[in-house]
Amino acid sequence: MPQTVKGVISRAKGADVEVVDVVVPDPGPGEAVVAIKTCGVCHTDLHYREGGINDDYPFLLGHEAAGTVEAVGEGVTEVAPGDFVILNWRAVCGQCRACAKGKPWYCFDTHNAKQKMTLTDGTELTPALGIGAFIEKTLVAAGQCTKVPEADAAAVGLLGCGVMAGFGAAVNTGGVTRGDSVAVIGCGGVGNAAVAGAQVAGATTIIAVDIDDRKLEQARHFGATHTVNSATTDPVEAIRGLTGGNGADVVVEAVGRPETYEQAFYARDLAGTVVLVGVPTPDKQVTLPMIEIFGRGGALKSSWYGDCLPSRDFPMLVELYKQGRFDLDAFVTERIGLGDIEAAFDKMHAGEVLRSVVEL
Repeated sequence: MPQTVKGVISRAKGADVEVVDVVVPDPGPGEAVVAIKTCGVCHTDLHYREGGINDDYPFLLGHEAAGTVEAVGEGVTEVAPGDFVILNWRAVCGQCRACAKGKPWYCFDTHNAKQKMTLTDGTELTPALGIGAFIEKTLVAAGQCTKVPEADAAAVGLLGCGVMAGFGAAVNTGGVTRGDSVAVIGCGGVGNAAVAGAQVAGATTIIAVDIDDRKLEQARHFGATHTVNSATTDPVEAIRGLTGGNGADVVVEAVGRPETYEQAFYARDLAGTVVLVGVPTPDKQVTLPMIEIFGRGGALKSSWYGDCLPSRDFPMLVELYKQGRFDLDAFVTERIGLGDIEAAFDKMHAGEVLRSVVEL
């Protein structure tokens, strides 16, 4: 039988979010119903509320979540009722040309649940990133559930989006390894996760760049060996000065703005790598001299979801967390309820939190 539960929606661009009754159908073939334990408040949810993704209102917000599988539909073998899972928004198909090439993290045909969750009057909801997890229970494609060892849901649930994006940008996309020098421009949740990833991977010089000294101090906690406040110091010159005049082996741009991308480009070493993980708005453009692109060699990459493969990366990172080698707890600034999400957006916009996490 369909269930009616509490969830948080956005009805119109810029309108405050609302806690409402949502009807969750029984899982169909290939689907699962997950009882949500926690969900982080991510900037992408704010993009949805502000109409920065599309205009398919009303949105059921939330996507950075962990919970317990309650029920599964026909043909589901990946997970079973009772499994503790982290939700992911790129359920790979296993059959497209990327998957066939052995690169499923690039899957070109990711999928979501076929059925729709609705309001009690039958209005269909658009779940954020195909998840919609600011809710007591949600319906997803079973492939969006990754079984992991039991752990604090508030911490490990953040692997569902921001932390995985940053960690993966450094390690998976950037290929950071032992002895590398790394610079990270933008030290919010994603940027600090990139700093942490660089440390776990064995980088010996990790330079955090931001305009907020509070964020730079947090970056030191996650493993930054040096910090640069780019509001008062030229970050390119600073990064070069800290790397023997050469520039960093890998520069992660976690802002998504032309000026910071240009800084990343010129702050890398010859044959170094720039990784763009900050999400730009559609109007942003960058101009670089082609001779510089050619002459400097190396690679300019973008990072989708940290180029992660959830079945590979989530369990591994949870184990690192449980071993005390990856401090996910430090990303959790506060634990809140469903009714506190609008205030959490304000705190995020003001730079007061790394992550507010909704507990259900």
